[in-house]
Amino acid sequence: MTVTSAMKAIRFHEFGGSEVLRFEDVDRPVPGAGQVLVRVAATSFNPVDSHIRAGALGELLPITFPYVTGIDLAGTVAGCGPDVTGWELGAPVVAMLPLDSAGGAAEYVLVPAGSLAPAPRTIDLVDAAALPLTGLAAWQTLFELAELKPGQTVLVNGAGGAVGGLVVQLAVDAGAHVTAVDVPRHADRLREYGADRVVGPLDLDTGPAAVGGPFQVVVNHVRLSPDGLARLTQYAADGGAVASSAGPVPEDPARGVRSAGLWVRGDGAQLTELAAKVDAGTLRLHVAARRPMADLPALHEESDAGRLIGKTVVSVP
Repeated sequence: MTVTSAMKAIRFHEFGGSEVLRFEDVDRPVPGAGQVLVRVAATSFNPVDSHIRAGALGELLPITFPYVTGIDLAGTVAGCGPDVTGWELGAPVVAMLPLDSAGGAAEYVLVPAGSLAPAPRTIDLVDAAALPLTGLAAWQTLFELAELKPGQTVLVNGAGGAVGGLVVQLAVDAGAHVTAVDVPRHADRLREYGADRVVGPLDLDTGPAAVGGPFQVVVNHVRLSPDGLARLTQYAADGGAVASSAGPVPEDPARGVRSAGLWVRGDGAQLTELAAKVDAGTLRLHVAARRPMADLPALHEESDAGRLIGKTVVSVP
């Protein structure tokens, strides 16, 4: 690959703990066919970043070393490949980078043109880095996997998380009736998002009737035991759907209940619609913390130890 000058990046050369992350000088890439070069303003931390770094997804997601961490991207267009049109230099943009190559924790990154979208104009560009992966995960869970229709009843388990909160808002915006489930500290925010009912963590022993179910759509973002995941099936109404980002939920063919698991992908068209909803005020991003790029190894360590709460954006450099 043709390169010019140097830039800073955080990458790893082998799988391991947070100590494998290195703050390094690397060559700045030049866009080729179908690529856009973006000057990075911010990335964000996602739990999958730690899983990739630790090698936990090695069989599902082969990567090439060295690997620059950071899947989310907010920045400005710095150059385009010879066959790319429609992007002006300096235009603010967001993208979810391919999981197998990533690259957000760097001063510049190459982005597939089809993954790029205009950044929301009504929020700070650094905060816009909280949108891509979580927004696309929420969109694809609701509208592709669950095939949500207006007027349906929806249970969102883990509604206070970065993805869950967006699921609640997108479902409300689509005309669904939402029951949001999470710990009490998220209750006020979930009510502000428009949830019809907000309840504490599910007691699977009491069953769906205790929380107003069963529901036509069940969305799960909570890590449960295999038995717990299996018991979630009863929360779906006959003919309903269960979509989970936290492990497989069994189907119930006798009742027509189908199930699907999420493997999120970059999609510029969907991300454009999500950014427009942010600008329209129908989708709010909840940023828990803003940290500098040099803190990224510490963020990985905090996440591994279970101490990282809420969505954290990381300014670059």
